[in-house]
Amino acid sequence: MKRGIAVIGSGSWGTALARLLCNNGWPVFLWGRIEDGIQDIGKYRVNQRFLPGVPLPEGIKITSDEAEAVEKAETVVFVVPSQSLREVVRRFKPHIAPGKVLVSAVKGIENKTHLRMSQVIEEELGAGFAGKTAVLSGPSHAEEVARDIPTAVVSASADAGLASLVQEIFMTSRFRVYTNQDLVGVELGGALKNVIALSAGISDGLGYGDNTRAALITRGISEIRRLGIAMGANPDTFSGLSGLGDLVVTCNSMHSRNRRAGIMLGQGMKLPEVLAAVGMVVEGVDTSLAADELARRMGVEMPITHQICEVLFEGLTPREAVDRLMLRLRTHEIEQIND
Repeated sequence: MKRGIAVIGSGSWGTALARLLCNNGWPVFLWGRIEDGIQDIGKYRVNQRFLPGVPLPEGIKITSDEAEAVEKAETVVFVVPSQSLREVVRRFKPHIAPGKVLVSAVKGIENKTHLRMSQVIEEELGAGFAGKTAVLSGPSHAEEVARDIPTAVVSASADAGLASLVQEIFMTSRFRVYTNQDLVGVELGGALKNVIALSAGISDGLGYGDNTRAALITRGISEIRRLGIAMGANPDTFSGLSGLGDLVVTCNSMHSRNRRAGIMLGQGMKLPEVLAAVGMVVEGVDTSLAADELARRMGVEMPITHQICEVLFEGLTPREAVDRLMLRLRTHEIEQIND
């Protein structure tokens, strides 16, 4: 009999992954907080708040109890907002024994520490879990995965065997999983694309067109790649699913909370109003600040990310931010690399 899988987080993505895993033959435990409506999910078998209209299989056990969620689970999948991850892992630490398969499906960079999500998980769980976390990332809107729309993602771990194991767990005829050993690049691509999606949304909100969005996507992947290389990532990762693939879908889709938030900012709404209107976590907001600080620390130029921070936190108007980007000093498109 297959061992269980615990999905920690009952938002739209956690719910979609729980459904996918259950339909793939795994016993699934979906954990969520009472304040997030986990009891209603169990009662009505649908996540009306975060993923309406998608019935959940009876094989998914719904719980708000940490011990119950992971006791019979061989694999633990974390799917919570990035800035909440540390606190959630801390809650589960007493119940996670060595040997469990750990998966992060969280996209972000922790504020203050600037740690990637796999690093947060392993730091909280302790030295015995170092290098034991795989990452699932790529262009994968929950709304589409929950409706079995063909999707391709990446399972990443420095341990090729762990990446392949996670690939096997998640792979279906409608959810194709590739493997990648560049954990740094996959996590950075998944986190930073949300920042660029905010800028693409702002551009749309200002009434600019396809030319502007294409420029932001192209130059956005360039600055993501620069930071990734500085942090030891494989440059080729940013041409893949967790880089360009995730960036394109997030900058162009109305499923993207970050793009929707950017549109409202471009139309003149203030950040608190925007966040209230979206009603769910907009990961690019916190990640932009962490990425801007990280770029300065690493000596990496990330002009789009910096201008997004100026708009979000310093009162710069979106139109002024675009003007600053357009009037930067002339430079080459392709950076010169010295051997």
